[in-house]
Amino acid sequence: MRALGVGWLLMACGAPTLGPDGGAAPPDSGAPVDSGVVDAGVVDAGPPNPFADSVVSFMPGAGAGFGQSQLPDVVLGPPHGEGASTGSLEVLSLGNGGSIVLELTDVVLVDGPGVDLLVFENAFAGYLETGVVAVSDDGVSWFEWPCAAVVDGGTAGCAGVASVYSAPENGISPTDPAVAGGDGFDLADLGVGRARFVRVRDSGRNTYAPPGGGFDLDAISVVNGVPR
Repeated sequence: MRALGVGWLLMACGAPTLGPDGGAAPPDSGAPVDSGVVDAGVVDAGPPNPFADSVVSFMPGAGAGFGQSQLPDVVLGPPHGEGASTGSLEVLSLGNGGSIVLELTDVVLVDGPGVDLLVFENAFAGYLETGVVAVSDDGVSWFEWPCAAVVDGGTAGCAGVASVYSAPENGISPTDPAVAGGDGFDLADLGVGRARFVRVRDSGRNTYAPPGGGFDLDAISVVNGVPR
């Protein structure tokens, strides 16, 4: 088991633009969303949540078990990074070939400038466990980033590689790829414009001693998205 990260910039033509502070302004009014008024007589419910909102499915593989008693909350909300030298324990171990599907209900992931999605594991220096990431807009048709995972070797395109620095306690933005840590994914690499579901699958190239075997998911965060 290991560590994780995040970033946030919501962009879309004709839709509110959200920055790293989570603030937003409707394009026709100039009034900030956190003013409490989005339109006349409508009370704002707060800025959109850039993290996973629900667990659609979880299929554990051999060696899984850690974090299951804390589902679904353990993989919802922000990451809990511990930096480059240690990994968070607020994670869900997927086990050998295990997978989890998460749904976004506050925002839709969209293709914007650079990284669109951050996936946080608990990687730290010298100890990595990789995962394969895919997205879907309908939960049926999936588009998967190639993950060149090999035992004791390549990690290109995989999650579970970069340490995680953002945590609720330290003020580091979980939606800024430059500081959050975690592994970034660009929808443009898949030719996908938007997505509402994120799937993470253990690569099958990790260690699988129970109960903490395989990829350890901490959180995901939307970097580029639009409110639903």
